[in-house]
Amino acid sequence: MTPRANLEAVLLDWDGTLLDSFQADTAAFLQMFRALGIGWGPEELARHYSPDWYQVYRAARISRDRWREADLLWRRAYENYRPELVSGARQVLRRLGARYRLGLVTSGDSQRVVSQLRRLRLTSRFSVRVCQQDTRRPKPHPAPLLAALERMRLAPAAAVYVGDAPEDVEMARRAGVRAVGVLGSFPTARRLRASRPDVLLDSLRELPALLESWMGGPHKR
Repeated sequence: MTPRANLEAVLLDWDGTLLDSFQADTAAFLQMFRALGIGWGPEELARHYSPDWYQVYRAARISRDRWREADLLWRRAYENYRPELVSGARQVLRRLGARYRLGLVTSGDSQRVVSQLRRLRLTSRFSVRVCQQDTRRPKPHPAPLLAALERMRLAPAAAVYVGDAPEDVEMARRAGVRAVGVLGSFPTARRLRASRPDVLLDSLRELPALLESWMGGPHKR
């Protein structure tokens, strides 16, 4: 990997990358499936999981005219859970924030994500936030990442995107941004490896050291 001496911003995914939301996400999906009379369990969900939940709906053969109902059922079920940050995420964000501008680019619903950021006292950590409602095209389309770069007035070469799913890698690649994959708790590890991110990390804790190596060593304040 060639060091990126002009790296100015680190853009990150939310669910699975910073937020340890796998259990909450899965439980909400399973409750929603039961309410709709769909006989899916954890194995089927893991096989078809995508951060673009409409791909999950299609795989489960939920008709389009019931997607709004499915969304509502999922959100109601999810409200019973309060997922916490991935281990070490707060410290990683603190280290990164001392050197780079930080942005959040997620497929998550904006109301939910904003509420979680407030609860976790992270609202001011990110200079830009792009959620599901902010663009017409979701991941893996490059629109969400390009929207974040536009708001930050940055060229793609000045940023890196960090995520835990192959859709994150594809979005970054299509936007011209370097992609760092992080293995997490969601059932995306095999497909993430197959997507061949520029760098694949076993843990988010490894990210600051990786970026420091690109930039020629630790930051001197």
